[in-house]
Amino acid sequence: MRLFQRSAQVLAALVLLFAVPYDAASRPARTAPHARVADGGDDRGTEPFGADCRVTVSGSDVTAYCHNPYPATDAVSLHVECDRWWDIDSDGGQVPAEAAETVRLTGRCWKEVSSAWISHAKVDG
Repeated sequence: MRLFQRSAQVLAALVLLFAVPYDAASRPARTAPHARVADGGDDRGTEPFGADCRVTVSGSDVTAYCHNPYPATDAVSLHVECDRWWDIDSDGGQVPAEAAETVRLTGRCWKEVSSAWISHAKVDG
């Protein structure tokens, strides 16, 4: 009886493992906060950097709000990848997010949005 229970538990675990479609595991999340970006490889002695961005997808429209809590200016860009092969992906221009400033970025596809993300660049000055 104990062997049967162990076999049933192993079978249940395997069913759950393979029940999630491959496509669901490999697709990026629709909304996710962007991680802080470090300036260079060595974090010791450097100031924190990187605007905190929230990207939302609503149908074919993408909106991102980026707030920069740090003194260094962060040039943020919105990148939109469309789901359909014929729909044009877009890479927005750099928008400077000054210290304590929130900027709004928008983009869209004709049909479905596959993914959207923000890139960061430190502005010297």
